[in-house]
Amino acid sequence: MASSITTTSPNGWPALVLNADYRPLSYYPLSVWPWQEVVKAVFLQRVDVVAQYDHVVRSPSFQMRLPSVICLREFVRQDRSPAFTRFNVFLRDSFACVYCGSPDDLTFDHLIPRSRGGITSWDNIVTACSPCNLKKGGRMPNEIDMHPNRKPCQPSNHQLQDMGRRFPPHHLHETWMDYLYWDIELES
Repeated sequence: MASSITTTSPNGWPALVLNADYRPLSYYPLSVWPWQEVVKAVFLQRVDVVAQYDHVVRSPSFQMRLPSVICLREFVRQDRSPAFTRFNVFLRDSFACVYCGSPDDLTFDHLIPRSRGGITSWDNIVTACSPCNLKKGGRMPNEIDMHPNRKPCQPSNHQLQDMGRRFPPHHLHETWMDYLYWDIELES
């Protein structure tokens, strides 16, 4: 996936948000805040400004260059279990069907169908494209010889963040690059 590095701001001057250890709070989705939230956090002294855009905002009594990178003053622990969401299951499974590898028309599939007592959990849900999900239907994987290419399990936040590094956003501001760790193809 190609990304472009830009000197102009994408989507209204967002700021990259770093934890107190100068690492992004999240890679996917990338931790960015809108400029209005950033200005508020600066005034409340909850963040330090690390880098700035050339763009200035003004009020009758104040002006400020908009921050492009901020760092939280207090460390936010990332050791909680990740939420069980459709997005996180898709991220765990690399946004691809575990049966055929297709990235299109993704859905949830219960390995052990609910009609057979299967529950909605990290260990029983996989990402499947609609055609594979429809083909498997309410059958067990061994009944139709459809086995996932990896065993589903609950990922850690760290594992999900590592997976997120595989999917860089389409636009990255040049001031963000010292804090992000992706292999990026530059577009001309």
